[in-house]
Amino acid sequence: MNRFLISIIAVIPLFAVASNTTNQSFNQAKKQLLSVYQDQRETLYCGAAFDAKGLVITPPGFTTKSHLARAKKIEWEHVVPAENFGKAFTEWRDGHGECVDSKGQSFKGRKCAEKMNVEYRYMQADMHNLFPAIGAVNALRSNYNFALLPAAKSDFGACDMRIEGSKAQPPEAARGRIARSYLYMDQSYPKYSMSKSQRQLMSAWDKQYPVNVQECQRAKKIAAIQLNDNEIVKSRCQQANIW
Repeated sequence: MNRFLISIIAVIPLFAVASNTTNQSFNQAKKQLLSVYQDQRETLYCGAAFDAKGLVITPPGFTTKSHLARAKKIEWEHVVPAENFGKAFTEWRDGHGECVDSKGQSFKGRKCAEKMNVEYRYMQADMHNLFPAIGAVNALRSNYNFALLPAAKSDFGACDMRIEGSKAQPPEAARGRIARSYLYMDQSYPKYSMSKSQRQLMSAWDKQYPVNVQECQRAKKIAAIQLNDNEIVKSRCQQANIW
């Protein structure tokens, strides 16, 4: 091998792959994330602690009027909702000839995309886009895009997560991590593209709510398992001298 090629190889970063190409299983990703969070078990939106089995320790002042059973455990929330990138796949929109249930009925949507499309499965299982959330919060957030809702009231008592008109406003403590997940997915997967308004909001939140040590540590742990960096988070951590 000549010196020129050796010099090129020498500068390739350890995690040179832009997106998830190692794990197609959403269930496997959820199991791996429990180990990622073993030293900082706290949900994204409400800052609720949870144990090794995913059982929620309800934070002071947290209330919910719906999905009471789901309030007892965490769920792994797609910050960029699966539907937002899933609709880019024909299997989600139109189905597939092999997407037929045991009764002979055709189906489409998430189940069909997951069954038939490898690229979709990689996106769905990307741990950089998955965060622990109280199940009831995950349920009410649904697939809604984020927005500023100054006139809305919290749906969860002391946890200032507001849902109104198919939009969601997260607590300030979650906004930076949300923004950098959106920017990562937009950068890493050609199938996903943010709207202009969503890009403006996420870019603003990225600047307004900078990374901290915990966010940088989380990104490193995921990269070690998934073998790709969240380059958005990594660059912000490097700028802050905490990478």
